Amino acid sequence: MTTTAASSSSSHHLSPAFPGRAPWGTASKLRAWQQGAMEKYIQEQPRDFLAVATPGAGKTTFALTLASWLLHHHVVQQVTVVAPTEHLKKQWAEAAARIGIKLDPEYSAGPLSKEYHGVAVTYAGVGVRPMLHRNRVEQRKTLVILDEIHHAGDSKSWGEACLEAFEPATRRLALTGTPFRSDTNPIPFVTYEEGNDGIRRSAADYTYGYGSALADHVVRPVIFLSYSGNMRWRTKAGDEIEARLGEPMTKDAISQAWRTALDPRGEWMPAVLRAADQRLTEVRKAIPDAGALVIASDQDSARAYAKLIRDITGNKATLVLSDDAGASDRIDEFSNNTDRWMVAVRMVSEGVDVPRLAVGVYATTISTPLFFAQAVGRFVRSRRRGETASVFLPTVPDLLSFANEMERERDHVLDKPKKDGEEDPYAEEEKLLQEAEKQQDEDTGEQDMLPFEALESDAVFDRVMYNGAEFGMQAHPGSEEEQDYLGIPGLLEPEQVQLLLQKRQARQIAHSRKKPDTEADLLELPAERRPVVSHKELMELRRQLNTMVGAYVHQSGKPHGVIHTELRRVCGGPPSAEATAGQLRQRIAKVQEWATRMR
Repeated sequence: MTTTAASSSSSHHLSPAFPGRAPWGTASKLRAWQQGAMEKYIQEQPRDFLAVATPGAGKTTFALTLASWLLHHHVVQQVTVVAPTEHLKKQWAEAAARIGIKLDPEYSAGPLSKEYHGVAVTYAGVGVRPMLHRNRVEQRKTLVILDEIHHAGDSKSWGEACLEAFEPATRRLALTGTPFRSDTNPIPFVTYEEGNDGIRRSAADYTYGYGSALADHVVRPVIFLSYSGNMRWRTKAGDEIEARLGEPMTKDAISQAWRTALDPRGEWMPAVLRAADQRLTEVRKAIPDAGALVIASDQDSARAYAKLIRDITGNKATLVLSDDAGASDRIDEFSNNTDRWMVAVRMVSEGVDVPRLAVGVYATTISTPLFFAQAVGRFVRSRRRGETASVFLPTVPDLLSFANEMERERDHVLDKPKKDGEEDPYAEEEKLLQEAEKQQDEDTGEQDMLPFEALESDAVFDRVMYNGAEFGMQAHPGSEEEQDYLGIPGLLEPEQVQLLLQKRQARQIAHSRKKPDTEADLLELPAERRPVVSHKELMELRRQLNTMVGAYVHQSGKPHGVIHTELRRVCGGPPSAEATAGQLRQRIAKVQEWATRMR
């Protein structure tokens, strides 16, 4: 099919988001997935279409190309783009202008100037005045582009407002890089299909996952560098607790050890920032304008991290506090200059296009798969073949699990069955998502109410994760072994990354074997033999222990409490609720031994 676009007057000014092409039909340079999605849409001409494409794949290009085609063929007369944030709203308007579609990002009320093809608004803006947008949609045939549509499920009012405002629209195009939510709020204009298990899941019309994008060289491969270390903190009761990141512990202890690591007054954050800056220097040898981003939990931490970066590098970091009036301008400025570091509260909003970001530090305690995927999405946008992204993480079970599942595609599950008497496995996830998706980025003061005070931390290089595999042995910051991994070139094909990591690990193991045992002050085992135990695994071990004790109660006639006390006396360690995975396994083995003897 040969077509021309609404306008191609400025198609030669296209950004990296528009890889050297004019609107659809005037050139043949759409990426394969964009071309495939266009052809499917044009063939089926649906009223609603959900495109799921991994962050960095070019959803904006696809959507605006389709908008151009629909305008040219008079299927629609105007376009409304709905975005999650003010910054993204402006970014959409700028991207649209580059292919001749003029959107007003400042529209608030009244008739639209005739020079515009439509408006760019936020979900919050629609939530405030849904009837204003419904009236516009009813007056002229409209294409509504709903960017990162999972946000329409953020609150009941936003979802209802979107339904009210855009129900009469001629066409609706929904876009997302993460079509899963941790709650069961239905997303407007998304089709849910019931599976054989009776659970309804979102059904995309076109899906382009990270694995496919990686194979097509559309996104960068991601190297995750994980850091462990000893943490010491004080509870509200005045007890001092010491633990090592990555070692089996309860969920509360993991949370407190994690927060201790991220405390800017400790040694963990400065050591990791130093390592990340070294990695950035290596990457910039091949990618001279490469930038780095720290994703912080709150404004105080962000300011403290920015100060640490200045102390470490001698250069000022760009600080982005999203409630700040100049935040959007600072992101644009950083995107267009060659400065090394930016620090943002929680994250630079999903979809914000800073293609030169190649190194990240995940310095927030938010642990939902949605947030993690969006955060990592800031670093995967590929500009030329061979670029790699590097993300630094604390050794926390959930994060390592997410890192190892980067290529897994997800759907939004609408029904989450719960058996009678069973703990809701999604409750904690939902609570974390609510925290992750709070509209304000201010410190809410909740941290001060928690029974916790960070005292001391240090950092240990723990492992590298790439393509679902783990490499490396523990090493001290600044050591030859750590430098080996930080010095991986920034321009490599995916297969070369894998090969290089295998070689570095083999060298590290060989070096370790030559050292006398007395010098081994760290756990000298390869990463794949040092599993990080998650809270779920701990819960399963506790359940297994309780089952074994229950069976032994019937066999021995002793009460549960007596058996648990005897197990603690023989095996050592705290009560089951605070015991490590190793201690729980030891008790399971012991009670099995007792039961066998009684037969």
